[in-house]
Amino acid sequence: MSHSGGGGPAVRRLADWDGEALLALAGEHETPLYVVDLDRVEENCARLQSAFPDADVRYAMKAHSGAQVLRTVREAGLDAECASAGEVMRALDAGFPGDRVQYTAVNPPARDLDYVVERWREHPGLTVTVGAADTVDRLRDRGFDGRLCIRANPGVGAGHHEKVQTGANAKFGIPIERVPDLAEQWAAEFDLVGVHAHAGSGISGEDLSAHRELVSRMGDLAREVESAVVSLEFVDVGGGFGVPYEEDEPPLDLDAVAEATREALGEVDATLAVEPGRYVVADAGVLLTTVNTVKQARDATVVGVDAGMTTLLRPAMYDAYHAIRNLSAPDAESTPVTVAGPICESADVLCEHRSLSRPRRGHVLAIGNAGAYGYEMSSTYNSRPRPAEVVLSEATVRPSRRRETLTDLTTLDQ
Repeated sequence: MSHSGGGGPAVRRLADWDGEALLALAGEHETPLYVVDLDRVEENCARLQSAFPDADVRYAMKAHSGAQVLRTVREAGLDAECASAGEVMRALDAGFPGDRVQYTAVNPPARDLDYVVERWREHPGLTVTVGAADTVDRLRDRGFDGRLCIRANPGVGAGHHEKVQTGANAKFGIPIERVPDLAEQWAAEFDLVGVHAHAGSGISGEDLSAHRELVSRMGDLAREVESAVVSLEFVDVGGGFGVPYEEDEPPLDLDAVAEATREALGEVDATLAVEPGRYVVADAGVLLTTVNTVKQARDATVVGVDAGMTTLLRPAMYDAYHAIRNLSAPDAESTPVTVAGPICESADVLCEHRSLSRPRRGHVLAIGNAGAYGYEMSSTYNSRPRPAEVVLSEATVRPSRRRETLTDLTTLDQ
């Protein structure tokens, strides 16, 4: 697959990273260390715009909300889709104007709504997406009468894991059959600009039937609302475009997904909007970690490293696969190992019985496709400081997030 205007290859594998350069970064900045290539972020943005030339492409910030990533995404021409007040703050701080910011409220805490409405008064172009009538009542109570988008629950979902399939989950959105009536009520009071749905995360190109069905239902909804109520500015079908985590998994045919999306949507006056997150940043990031313990257990060689489920949660939470490479001894004899972190949980395992170039204490391992939901889902569980992060851009290295210290862990204590 190729995109003449899409920027870079369709996928960047872990083997494509310069091992010596990564080793040098680990030596200079220590580990665990996230490394994010902003040039690759820019390439991925260009590829999305090439596949969806007539759509509004909105970056789902939950994938990675670092300031330098956000600035790169903004300069590449994507808008910002925010899932919290904190993400709205980060988007505005990164220079996104209000009319390029969409806040999607999911059971929003009062503090979130207070903050968002306060910032909306400064940035009236900001759009709020609601998934419950209660949220509209709460916005009204705060004096909001601006740009409103309705999140529908279309009753169909897709994604790489049941925990990220949102389209049919009762938590998300208003049952689609109720939306036209609510749209008629709310259009008289707010600036109703769009309808929204999201199938889930990690959608694959192998079976697009659920994605097609969701988009088709949203096309029907948009046409019904536009014919009976008000002209819509956009119909937002979410993102969730998958990336190949396994080394032999083919890249997503983004052109085919885009074409399937347009066909399923059908003729609407509104502009199509999509919300990619993972696709923008996943293969732009790696996690570096150092081996500290190698022991022979009864049925496995356990390789202990300084990164664990508090550094990269996806393997523990989703049973997710991430490619792993021994940077220190790439040509050593391969042996099956289990790579485990320092957290006192049996789930704190990055891989099991994986064939790797034999790791020794002090070796540096690289973990691929860590740019999406890596640092974002990190935590201080077990009172472990969060890792550092650096970004690469045009062959220069810049600090992005400093490493937390033990002292940082107690700064909130009273």
